[in-house]
Amino acid sequence: MESELVVCTGTRVLLPDQDIPVPATIVIDKSTGRIIDVQQKFSTRKDFSNPQISSWIDAGDLVVLPGLVDAHVHLNEPGRTAWEGFQTGTRAAASGGITTLIDMPLNSLPPTTTVPNLEEKRKAASGQCHTDVGFWGGVIPGNQANLIPLVEAGVKGFKCFLMESGVDEFPCVAESDLHPALENLEKVSSVLLFHAELDSCVSPASKKPDPTHYSTFLESRPQRFEYDAIGLVHKLQKQYPSLRTHIVHLSAANALPIIREAKDAGLPLTVETCFHYLCLDAEDIPDGHTEFKCCPPVRELANRDKLWEALKEGYIDFVVSDHSPCVLELKNLESGDIMSAWGGISTLGLGLSLLWTEGRKRNCSIAQVVDWMARKTAVHAGLAETKGELAVGFDGDFVLWDPEVSFTVSKELLQYKNKISPYEGKCLTGRVEQTYLRGSLVYDRNVKDFDSLAPQGRLL
Repeated sequence: MESELVVCTGTRVLLPDQDIPVPATIVIDKSTGRIIDVQQKFSTRKDFSNPQISSWIDAGDLVVLPGLVDAHVHLNEPGRTAWEGFQTGTRAAASGGITTLIDMPLNSLPPTTTVPNLEEKRKAASGQCHTDVGFWGGVIPGNQANLIPLVEAGVKGFKCFLMESGVDEFPCVAESDLHPALENLEKVSSVLLFHAELDSCVSPASKKPDPTHYSTFLESRPQRFEYDAIGLVHKLQKQYPSLRTHIVHLSAANALPIIREAKDAGLPLTVETCFHYLCLDAEDIPDGHTEFKCCPPVRELANRDKLWEALKEGYIDFVVSDHSPCVLELKNLESGDIMSAWGGISTLGLGLSLLWTEGRKRNCSIAQVVDWMARKTAVHAGLAETKGELAVGFDGDFVLWDPEVSFTVSKELLQYKNKISPYEGKCLTGRVEQTYLRGSLVYDRNVKDFDSLAPQGRLL
């Protein structure tokens, strides 16, 4: 018996190596979820005589994009499911065109630092996910013997902190912890992700600073923290030159010369930044607004401009959300105390709109945006053969997207659990209309009851 087919056709489809969307038709084998044919033409139903077509999707003038890959997400389940969980987090991701996300190893209880802990996380995620989900492992003091077993169990790589993470069960590592970890990871060709801040000495203020002032927080985590940490990563990489290292959520532009030196020397270093560092400015953050707090901090406009330049030049490789939610009480919304508030910004569902809104002011094309949010993030997560492109052999993950429509961010639009956002009230351009995972509909903007769409995601 022939397999059932899903066909998506449109006048604006973003294919690999195309600078602009073109007319195309994509055919997906429903039994495998893989793309089996891509035709560079718009098709009508009568162009196909195959009776096995189970779903015909005419995108019309909407742009068809490959499913996005967010390689930096904190879903926090099990243990801190009140902060976020697999069901709500992947639901929010799907609403923003994300079809694959990679979950960070901390903020869940237990953290993903051993194989049994990984299995607990997988058990918690099973049957809940609206997107595909992969997992990063963690490097903490004393767990070096667990790293190779975690690779064998399927983690995509590892993350460590060079300064305290904010949760006791995921302590930071010293340089002495890193050498045995790097030796193990080099044996299995893995990747180590660094939260690259080193808690260098900060000169005490002449008087007690006001904890509600954003400037107080910004001064407490200066660019020097990132500069010193990335300098350490560069030194380590020269000692382990075959191991890929990665800088998560770069915010400090003054560290870019070190990154340029490493990349120009051919060292396998990759770097990400986040939507908030590309779309927000410290000068515009009101005092007492804890929803803007993240670590490292959002910095000034001049710094943001330099991050954009580095992204367009390729020294920053891609953009992720670092969706890092918590329960609302931890954000100190009533007191406005930024210094003691939880540091994290929730973004799932908004990233494509944010990057497109800001990027097109800077003459970025949708092909560049998708490169930063799909193809390069898929490569980073070891999914280059299945995710991030609309090509034969890849998973049939795609998004129907309206690049021209504008909307205002409101709590009602947010699909994640704790509905707080620094973007509330902002007008964004570009909206996801539908999201498909392996040819199956997992998000439709016009379906108000999201739970009527059964979770289709797999654990990678």
